[in-house]
Amino acid sequence: MIDWKVALATAARLSRPGPNLGADEVATVVAELRDAAARSEAPVREYTGLHATNALGAPSPVRIVDRPRWVEANLGTFQLLTDPLARKLTEAGRAPRGLTKGIGEKVSGAQVGAILSFVSSKVLGQFDPFWTGPAGEGGRLLLVAPNIVAAERQLDVDPHDFRLWVCLHEETHRVQFTAVPWLREHLRSTIDELVEATDVDEQSVGAVVEQLLGQVKKAVRGDGDASLADVFQNSRQRELVDQLTGVMSLLEGHADVVMDGVGPQVVPSVAQIRRKFQKRRQGTGSLDKIVRRLLGLDAKARQYRDGAQFVRRTVDRVGIEGFNQVWAHPRYLPTKAEILDPDSWVTRVHA
Repeated sequence: MIDWKVALATAARLSRPGPNLGADEVATVVAELRDAAARSEAPVREYTGLHATNALGAPSPVRIVDRPRWVEANLGTFQLLTDPLARKLTEAGRAPRGLTKGIGEKVSGAQVGAILSFVSSKVLGQFDPFWTGPAGEGGRLLLVAPNIVAAERQLDVDPHDFRLWVCLHEETHRVQFTAVPWLREHLRSTIDELVEATDVDEQSVGAVVEQLLGQVKKAVRGDGDASLADVFQNSRQRELVDQLTGVMSLLEGHADVVMDGVGPQVVPSVAQIRRKFQKRRQGTGSLDKIVRRLLGLDAKARQYRDGAQFVRRTVDRVGIEGFNQVWAHPRYLPTKAEILDPDSWVTRVHA
């Protein structure tokens, strides 16, 4: 389906290098980010009440990367997650062959590379739960150094505070997955089921192509609900996407709440950073906003907001221990509807 080498080459060609830093500055930034990641561990665990017990028996590594290395890391994860769809198309006899296959793979690879090159300039950090290291590590934390430096300069905030603040958010994601052993596999199985629910008949594929142009037109007109992800969903997929939206809203909102809760103790300028960073999440120019809509990044911003409101309301109702029941079993994860109505989750789980 996708020529991953073409995707990597396209992203490398299109990606901008980021801020111009000398060798000494790069070394300083890398060292400080590693230190900030280590310093984040204790306050995050204390605040959340979650204790990491990595199911694979080894700590999750921290990697400080540039934009091309971030793209390379994510291409590996994308390949892992899309392989089941490729197998399904092959088994259904829908996979292209010969010259058509070669051209199609390269075109898809170029498209994936172009998308990742855009995203690679936006993301500050990421915990990849699906990566498994050679020593048995489960997941890895990626911090994108040039983007962190670019953001702190653009926002005109204290760089030392900002780097630690970013690490608090990403460390929370690492704790979520290492303290909740079933979470990684639950996400993976839901994604696999989403792929399995994909329609591969000619009529469904034709409908997707027809809807694609409509979504692009909506994004250009400024329709906030326009997203390419909406094109590829039948009824079963919509149910699964709603489940995933609930989980991702929980994870992102929880990380934001922890970041702001721990922040005043260790990040003196946290209030200023939060105020300025909220504006950054909204995008900048017109083209940037159109691309963000199509890629679903606007929806991700809503996940931060709605998820944080869910966590705060739930903690107000039942305390941190009552909220932490959410990590006890997959059946206690909030649905998309419950994210918007935290009281209904409290009633269901704590009735």
